[in-house]
Amino acid sequence: MAEQTEIRTSPRAAAPPPPPAKPDSAVVRDALGVGVAVGLSGFAFGVTSAGAGLGLLQTCALSLLVFTGASQFALVGALAAGGNPFTAAAGAFFLGARNAFYGLRLSAVLGYRARIRPLAAHWIIDETSAVALAQPDRRTARLGFTVTGLTLYTLWNLTTLIGALGAGALGDTDAWGLDAAAPAVFVALLAPMLKDGVERAAAGLAVVLVLVTLPLLPTGVPVLVSALAAPAVLLVQGRRERAAGSGAVRAAAAPSARPEGTAELRDATGEDRA
Repeated sequence: MAEQTEIRTSPRAAAPPPPPAKPDSAVVRDALGVGVAVGLSGFAFGVTSAGAGLGLLQTCALSLLVFTGASQFALVGALAAGGNPFTAAAGAFFLGARNAFYGLRLSAVLGYRARIRPLAAHWIIDETSAVALAQPDRRTARLGFTVTGLTLYTLWNLTTLIGALGAGALGDTDAWGLDAAAPAVFVALLAPMLKDGVERAAAGLAVVLVLVTLPLLPTGVPVLVSALAAPAVLLVQGRRERAAGSGAVRAAAAPSARPEGTAELRDATGEDRA
């Protein structure tokens, strides 16, 4: 009894300390690094778009108004390969739809007022979300989001214009392989973030689905099929967790292995007596 009373009155474990503050200079440095690295690949989009037959105004309008590199490359890539415009637009739409989920998460992190949210929503993409979510508090999250968004939006549109204007001087744009520049940068930024086993499984399954369906389905459709990887992996993971939970409940409900008729008595000295 004395031991039980001591356990009840023992103090609670101390709460974990708050994350250390991050210097503004470090946040700006990281944000500029991401913004410049990805923003320069807008040149590749401008060249690829012009090579796909889009005009200068159409190319620049995509970067100004859509502003999501993966969707833009998916659209012009599907058109360049002779894909149906509706299929190409559908692939680009579903790739861009992930930004809506980023917005749900960033809405609580950034905490912008209602009148600022529509403007901030235009900058919610993979890179700005990654930088903002990596910060320890709201102030630095806003700083990282703003610097990344401003840098990336400016450079992406400027280099898109330069690429579209200079596409004619490059000759055969397919020979340069510039259409792979932005996806390569995206993969380089995304890969270090895949630390969880579920995330890696979803990414790996998506790659497999694209490689398997690419020679079988029309252009743009394999991208849509790859989106099934995430719910498939989550479904399997959920079943495993439920099975593990059921096993734990059965183990807890199982009768004790101690022989019947014995009882353990504990006195103040801590010695066990049968």
